Amino acid sequence: MGLKIVMWNLLVVILSLWFCFSTASVSYDHKAIVLNGTRRILISGSIHYPRSTPEMWPDLIAKAKAGGLDVIQTYVFWNGHEREPGKFYFEGRYDLVKFIKIVQQAGLYVHLRIGPYACAEWNFGGFPVWLKFVPGISFRTDNGPFKDAMQNFTTKIVNMMKAERLYEAQGGPIIMSQIENEYGPMEYELGAPARTYTNWTARMAVGLDTGVPWIMCKQDDAPDPIINACNGFYCDYFSPNKDYKPKMWTENWTGWFTSFGGTVPYRPAEDVAFSVARFILKGGSFINYYMYHGGTNFGRTAGSLIATSYDYDAPLDEFGLLRQPKWGHLTHLHRVIKLCEPALVSGDPVRTPLGNNQEASVFNSTSGACAAFLVNYDKNSSAKAVFNSMHYDLPPWSISILPDCKNVVFNTAMVSAQSAQMNMTPVGRPLVWQSYNDEATSYEDKTFTAVGLLEQINTTRDVSDYLWYMTDVNIDSNEGFLSSGEFPVLKVASSGHALHVFINNQLSGTVYGSLENTKINFSNGVNLRAGVNKISLLSTVVGLPNIGPHFGAWNAGVLGPVTLDGLNEGIRDLTLQNWSYKVGLNGEALSLHSQGGNSTTEWAGGSLVAQDQPLTWYKTTFDAPDGDQPIALDMNTMGKGQIWINGRSIGRHWPAHKASGTCGGCSYAGWYDEKKCLSNCGEASQKWYHIPRSWLKPRGNLLVIFEELGGIPFGISLMQRKLASVCADINEWQPTLMNLQMQHSGKVNQPFRPKAHLRCMPGQNIASIKFASFGTPGGTCGSFVQGSCHAQKSGDVFERNCIGKNACSVIVAPGMFGGDPCPKITKKLSVEVICS
Repeated sequence: MGLKIVMWNLLVVILSLWFCFSTASVSYDHKAIVLNGTRRILISGSIHYPRSTPEMWPDLIAKAKAGGLDVIQTYVFWNGHEREPGKFYFEGRYDLVKFIKIVQQAGLYVHLRIGPYACAEWNFGGFPVWLKFVPGISFRTDNGPFKDAMQNFTTKIVNMMKAERLYEAQGGPIIMSQIENEYGPMEYELGAPARTYTNWTARMAVGLDTGVPWIMCKQDDAPDPIINACNGFYCDYFSPNKDYKPKMWTENWTGWFTSFGGTVPYRPAEDVAFSVARFILKGGSFINYYMYHGGTNFGRTAGSLIATSYDYDAPLDEFGLLRQPKWGHLTHLHRVIKLCEPALVSGDPVRTPLGNNQEASVFNSTSGACAAFLVNYDKNSSAKAVFNSMHYDLPPWSISILPDCKNVVFNTAMVSAQSAQMNMTPVGRPLVWQSYNDEATSYEDKTFTAVGLLEQINTTRDVSDYLWYMTDVNIDSNEGFLSSGEFPVLKVASSGHALHVFINNQLSGTVYGSLENTKINFSNGVNLRAGVNKISLLSTVVGLPNIGPHFGAWNAGVLGPVTLDGLNEGIRDLTLQNWSYKVGLNGEALSLHSQGGNSTTEWAGGSLVAQDQPLTWYKTTFDAPDGDQPIALDMNTMGKGQIWINGRSIGRHWPAHKASGTCGGCSYAGWYDEKKCLSNCGEASQKWYHIPRSWLKPRGNLLVIFEELGGIPFGISLMQRKLASVCADINEWQPTLMNLQMQHSGKVNQPFRPKAHLRCMPGQNIASIKFASFGTPGGTCGSFVQGSCHAQKSGDVFERNCIGKNACSVIVAPGMFGGDPCPKITKKLSVEVICS
């Protein structure tokens, strides 16, 4: 054993030296990742290949490149690739090689997070459910069965990448890999076995000889030569665990995920930019946005109670469209950082106080390059600062970047990128529905009986969200409640996300769990009759847990006790009597969601279509809308269930679970967390459900919906997501991206007048001017209002230069708007134009 430790330590020293000093195409030092001998400041963005379609990948990656990204980061999703032990799948949305090659064709690099634990709000954290049933297994610790399975899959992925020559040393785009994921908190919980596992994981990964560095995030004790990295809303405080490792940020959370029953979080673009600039000025050299495009949790891939939308308030929205101004503001930031790169990678910054809450960080290179960051940490007040004998105005909670240490060409709080108003508009004809009632509450084939209550995941193996628990209750004719009019109370203790209680095939009630508490209890009076009564409990799981020290051992379903209170005998315990079980629904067994579903099923049409009835299947057909705008379903009139298009699962819907929380105004200034900026309070957590264009045929598309609770299908409509209007909101002396090159070249010492740039989507033109004011307007895009100072001819220049064009630009200067309406006052331009 002692010899093994000595040999491992020697290997660590050799590999550490190799990564720091070798001439390999990918290495690193204390400042940055080194590519072909050159230190790089790398901007990365997460795009998860299964959360979009292969047809979407080229456009997403092109927009990421246009946004200034160098690297695309993705997890590898074990449960999507090895659905059964030893049987692998790499097709369709899971064609990992195709995804990486598209990134390569775009000229970008790849950071491959093999894990294979992903978390990612993904079902079971990315682990295949069969892993739970491997004898003797314990997840993510010093456990032989788990380590064998993990090593086998990791080796499978690495060998596949090597076979396709996708590592950078082979001429491919992969410049980094990640092993494990956010394991530090787990290690703290589990103790010594976890520390042993961490070291084993590192040895296993390094031994795979990929030729590129390995990363561990949120792992302060990452063994050498593995680089430890930071995840969070801010990572400027972070330092790597060795001086020769670069400062890396693997997840800068651009927003937050949405859960069913939860509000929809968003993060202001100004604060995201502030966090990036602050990380850079503190010596950071790699930033990854999590997410850059969040996408959609198609099928049953979402983790516990996670919504089908994984939009994440990312720079590219769920549908792949630019989220403005976030995409544009960050694009400007990235270009400015690249202007600063020669100075940033050359040495450590020199910091100088500029005031109580202000400071300057200055980077210099031996070649004469100089870049400065002027920071105002005050979240309430702007500040005036003197730097290099020049005066600068610093907005609250902002960082001004001077690529030449003289001219401000970007400020994190001053957004010059256009804003956008996106609309969902109905398209196509009204949908004509048919319905089918799922009679799964009856005792039929495919049921089995056991004494007592069974745990759900062990029973279903996660092949369905649904498990029926069914038992009979005999009520004697002399029971007192039959004449008193009072109902006995049924009490059911369950673990999971929803429980539907049926008494004699009639829905008696429903209870929900929450993301914070999956323990649910039903307690309600139930209408029983003399004789035999059928109690049917439909337990519903909305995704499996994806996080926590023991998530693999989570129990779901009706775990008991189940009792009846109010009988002559007092309380009758039903827990240990005979129960019949059925996995899934009749409609699932009949494949009603698919084109090849049971042809003998009798669907009701016309006036017989069920409305507001539980356990109902609906189907209709429709033609694909013209054009290429993204398509979604408005499901706001429905309750809870699942959706299929042409046999492919869109995901779960649950608009009946309204968002609870506190919504209101949101200032970009000050520390951000996922509870700061919220929307959708009192409304459905998710109303619109993305239908990929590539899943549609020109004619006769089959839409099938299973509804658990009851809804109004005639309220469902097909929607197109379109750009309705674009806005510019710019101060008259605000630095903009168009000034960068000339200012950085030193050709000018004063900032140019900025320009308002307005651009509709391809195929659209500017149809009208909704609002224009040069002066002191207020409000935001979509709700601008005139201030006390207003140039009367503010709209004239836009009428002349923009109407009928896809894009236009206007200089923000008094002369453009008929003169200065209020001298000695700093003015701004606010404009909104309609695209059609």
